[in-house]
Amino acid sequence: QVQLVESGGGLVQPGGSLRLSCVSSGLIFRLYAMGWYRQAPGKQRELVASIASDGSTTYAASVKGRFTISRDNTKSSVDLQMNSLKPEDTAVYYCNANWVGFEQWGQGTQVTVSS
Repeated sequence: QVQLVESGGGLVQPGGSLRLSCVSSGLIFRLYAMGWYRQAPGKQRELVASIASDGSTTYAASVKGRFTISRDNTKSSVDLQMNSLKPEDTAVYYCNANWVGFEQWGQGTQVTVSS
């Protein structure tokens, strides 16, 4: 059974930092492209950052320079380091695994940026 479990969300003040982690089980992790998505209330889910099996990364324009995605194939995990957080980063953040069209989602973790 494939599982993705996110952790690390919470409440942070504007300008602060959080680190999200996603640990997977039940899949050959090194084969998968991994991504972090987010969904704010009333908005569509959007891609925040992704990292391919070869380690290449992509970022949404809104987070480039502030967020960093990384993966550890030995731990079957992918992290999202979020710095200089803004109120507009408030959302539920989801971990995604994708390989040749097979997708798996985590349950999501809430990130709230507020003073």
